[in-house]
Amino acid sequence: MLIAIVLFLCGIGLVLLGADKLTEGAVGMARHCHWGEWVIGLTVVAFGTSLPEWAIGMAAVTKACGELALGNVVGSNIFNVLAIAGCSALVRPILVSRSTVKKDIPFALLATIVLAIMSMDTWIDGASQNQLSRTDGILLLGYFAVFMGYTCASVRNREKSSCTEAAKEIGAEVAMPYWKISAFMLIGIVCLFVGAIFCVDSIQELAIRWGVGETWIGLTLLAFSTSLPELATSVIAARKGCSAIAIGNVVGNNIFNIFLVLGLCATVSQIPANGLSVVDWGLMLLSMLSFWFFAYTKRGIERWEGAAMLLLYGICLAYWNGQPWALSVF
Repeated sequence: MLIAIVLFLCGIGLVLLGADKLTEGAVGMARHCHWGEWVIGLTVVAFGTSLPEWAIGMAAVTKACGELALGNVVGSNIFNVLAIAGCSALVRPILVSRSTVKKDIPFALLATIVLAIMSMDTWIDGASQNQLSRTDGILLLGYFAVFMGYTCASVRNREKSSCTEAAKEIGAEVAMPYWKISAFMLIGIVCLFVGAIFCVDSIQELAIRWGVGETWIGLTLLAFSTSLPELATSVIAARKGCSAIAIGNVVGNNIFNIFLVLGLCATVSQIPANGLSVVDWGLMLLSMLSFWFFAYTKRGIERWEGAAMLLLYGICLAYWNGQPWALSVF
């Protein structure tokens, strides 16, 4: 079991390193193409923070561990909203723009509802099992295309962020040479895929050793590990007073995880969803609703609201750890 734990930690390290280098190289290429900071943050950085979930998800579905991919996305999205946004608000109260409250957060809420509906086949259709089919995956990718089309169309109407220093810290240096861009992207791709394979193989071993489901590992350990880039990005942005970056990173990553990551994974192979209960989907929906409520009431999230979100995440962990199939770990 020790070897499996070491392999898991090495895999997570490689995945995070690969996501960082691939994103840095992609941002450098985008700067050569004269893309603006907001467009880079919306597309390259948002996708970059979703790369760990994507890499592990693709490795999972190719090894017939689809529940691991779904559990990872659901757990990561709950962690993003409650833990990352909560920690960011504790560091510094964050402001939320009107367009984010009225457009972006509702779109993330829509993504959550769509995914829950697609995964409740036994409740809605009376099917024998819950799953995300290839048709569901194609529909999710269609939603992602609509989201990107809407976002690109509204670029000119967006407020420009004044947080140039934070954006540069999150992104890559200006005028990066092409050889360095190519090297970073190559290193990133190799680290992502090797690390993802290590993670999936070790998780299969740990699930057998601990006697737990892969869904539980995806909801907890793997979700926390793959969400580290988003945590670092949002906390740094909040500390520098860049609320738009902190909130945009959370909302954008949730949308990318559902529509793009699960869309691609389900298109490759259908994903079983029997490991998630109605309570799990309810917790995911409750996290988005609480996030939207706090942001809507005062156009911002104060420190006590951030603490309340962290408390709600603690309740989620207590529920997951209280399940019969998780108790054997402790």
